[in-house]
Amino acid sequence: MDKNEFIEKMNTANRVSAGSPLHLKMHELSQSAQKTTAEINNGYHTPEEMIKLFSELFGKKVDKSFCVFPPFYTDCGKNITVGKNVFINSGCCFQDQGGIEIGDGTLIGHQVVLATLNHDLDPKHRADLLPKPIKIGKNVWIGSHATILSGVTVGDNAVIAAGAVVNKNVPKNAVVGGVPARVIKYIDTEK
Repeated sequence: MDKNEFIEKMNTANRVSAGSPLHLKMHELSQSAQKTTAEINNGYHTPEEMIKLFSELFGKKVDKSFCVFPPFYTDCGKNITVGKNVFINSGCCFQDQGGIEIGDGTLIGHQVVLATLNHDLDPKHRADLLPKPIKIGKNVWIGSHATILSGVTVGDNAVIAAGAVVNKNVPKNAVVGGVPARVIKYIDTEK
């Protein structure tokens, strides 16, 4: 199974059984991600070098406007897509097997967690994985220490307050906060 077949299967799977070929491929790709993130996180790199390293990590070209402050952690790397002018601050953890899409102009604060996998509640199947994508719109601001869980879509221009745990979709132009996150107000984009 190649990387593209893996991504296609992860993006359409409802369940990944522990020990299955798909699960084993995920472990193989995690080894590659560990190698690349170790290089990213252990020394200074110019912005140009970071673009090259993240293009390698994501398995696709990253726009030259992309910026990240390490350290950065991911346990797969190959199912992340970032738009233009995306900024990721230090200490973020992306569990991307289920797919992460980040729209243009998005700002991600310190130590944000994006988690696309869940586990079965049944102890007999606890090691099985339940992947669902996270989709983040354009011009979103995600505050420090926020966590966005699997299957969540965040609308354009939304703001996720620091420390929020987002377990359901966020409408465009909404400001959400809390545990679990709820809408606090809407941004007037007509000004």
